[in-house]
Amino acid sequence: MFTDSHIHLYLEQFDSDLDSLIQEALSHKINRFLLPNIDNETLPKLLSTCNKYPDLLFPMIGLHPCSVTKNYLDDLEILYKYIKSNNFIAIGEVGMDLYWEKKFIKEQREAFQIQIHLANKHKLPIIIHCRNAFHEIYSILKKEKNPETTGIFHCFSGSYEEAKKIIDLGFYLGIGGILTFKNSDLIDVIKKVDLKHIVLETDAPYLAPHPMRGKRNEPKFLSIIAEKITHIKNITAEQLSVSTNKNIDNIFFNKS
Repeated sequence: MFTDSHIHLYLEQFDSDLDSLIQEALSHKINRFLLPNIDNETLPKLLSTCNKYPDLLFPMIGLHPCSVTKNYLDDLEILYKYIKSNNFIAIGEVGMDLYWEKKFIKEQREAFQIQIHLANKHKLPIIIHCRNAFHEIYSILKKEKNPETTGIFHCFSGSYEEAKKIIDLGFYLGIGGILTFKNSDLIDVIKKVDLKHIVLETDAPYLAPHPMRGKRNEPKFLSIIAEKITHIKNITAEQLSVSTNKNIDNIFFNKS
């Protein structure tokens, strides 16, 4: 069985067929789904969706960098109120995005720092959204995180040198559909990185793997990503399942 470490099952793209999609995923041997939050507007739907499948779906809480505005402190204050009354498994997804949104760079930086402190305080892992901002995120994370803090660089698509820096920080690489794209540079990275540093994700409904690229990404497509890794690493699906699930348990569930 496999775990999807990053999937947005609460979004409207799944409103009409969520039940059948989860059943299809289970038939493809995917039985845990970790749901990152986006902002205050998405959180109630995220929680209600997870409550519908409490043994399969697990919620995170965070303010996505593309949702950061000048009012980010007010938004974070609302999020804080939820932490005490819900069993979140992580702070996420958080980070910086200098591709889609450059207007609030200062606010993105400060919101990221605050949410790292929140993760430190509550002893929760951090799920990192990083786009065109590796240097910024790495510098902030290296300075602000606790020594024992871990997490995932979601949708990793960087270089081997960046992968090594992430691993040295005690973080994992979230590998998704980008790995399956034609001529993906990520293939060479995966060849070099040990399985003990890798988790799987779809980021559905976004970033569907080849040959589904451009269509709605679905939970069952995690099997395409898993198959690609088994081919690259010359391992069995069982070996990949055991390794990636062990990583997931170490990040999220084996906490004292």
